[in-house]
Amino acid sequence: MSFTDFDRQMMAEALRLAEHGRYSTSPNPRVGCVICRDDQIVSRGWHQRAGEGHAEVKALEQLSDARAATAYVTLEPCSHRGRTPPCADTLINAGVSRVVVAVEDPNPLVAGRGITRLREAGIQVDVGLMATQAEALNIGFMRRMRGGLPWLRLKSASSIDGRTAMASGESQWITGPAARADVQKLRAQSCAILSGVETILHDDAALTVRGESFSAEDPSASVLEGQWRQPLRLIVDSALRTPVDASLFKAGGEVVIATRVANSKRHQALIAAGATVVVLEDDGHGKVSLPAVMQYLADRSCNEVLLEAGAILAGAVLRAGLVDEWFVYMAPCLMGSSGRPLIDWPMAAMSEQQAVDIIDIRAVGKDWRIQCRVPKRDGSAEEQS
Repeated sequence: MSFTDFDRQMMAEALRLAEHGRYSTSPNPRVGCVICRDDQIVSRGWHQRAGEGHAEVKALEQLSDARAATAYVTLEPCSHRGRTPPCADTLINAGVSRVVVAVEDPNPLVAGRGITRLREAGIQVDVGLMATQAEALNIGFMRRMRGGLPWLRLKSASSIDGRTAMASGESQWITGPAARADVQKLRAQSCAILSGVETILHDDAALTVRGESFSAEDPSASVLEGQWRQPLRLIVDSALRTPVDASLFKAGGEVVIATRVANSKRHQALIAAGATVVVLEDDGHGKVSLPAVMQYLADRSCNEVLLEAGAILAGAVLRAGLVDEWFVYMAPCLMGSSGRPLIDWPMAAMSEQQAVDIIDIRAVGKDWRIQCRVPKRDGSAEEQS
């Protein structure tokens, strides 16, 4: 299919609209829609949150007559009834004559059926315009729907000499306010925040999204209105050491404690504090299996997960080959050779090194943010969009 420059401009606008849902649509994908007639935009829409109208519905609500119009949609219109009616049927009933789709929906409930239904109704459907950008916008959703685990981002903060804390454990604050505000955006777009019990014991971290960190330029109106959702927070706590009076439980939202301890009496105290306690399989060394943690999050419909943890858990997750993307915030300071390292991963030879692909480096306030992709240890290629 040959797309015109106008087609590309309209899909770019639909992708811009989809971006508005970055912090609010989970577990649904971020989707935008533009409806045009006679090379003019007549309506726009984007999916705001699960349970509400999809992008196509939002765009059509603004039109009294969509006959002979073209709809540009960043993801294949759904063909099944969930909490909302099938968008493919909505477009058919509205009388549009053409639908341009960026990428097919890998959801097994859709998977080409929406496109087929539109074509059977006599609507011209063209697929594949700006597919790479559309995939990247929903990278976790795409992977999970294809039978994979959530997309896992690791966030680390260090001094320029690669230290994350002093030998005593003191670590607040390494980076400045701009970098910490940037981390809030990573949290807000995540379905879950993953951490370890050591972070709770040492820092009493709440791991919540704080809306004051967002600026008026942020594209998501829902964030600016204070209506974003708090991600699920999962704490890996093999021996069940999480204090019942931790700040984690005072901030609202769901807290999950993943453990190997099956003692129901110890569970009850945490449940009374507000936690969900899940017993997951052993990794063979008395610790919670990290792949089992990720599978649990996939089963909970988590698309994107942010790991905020100390060197031991961060190193273990890296060694397990579970990290897809790594954000390192580097502060312009030195913390000395006795400070704690960025990750705990002993290596004896250069042949053991783990390569990373740096895809972006930028200043964030006085600090630097280095964004990397982490190739799989077997050398296989993963989504690199």
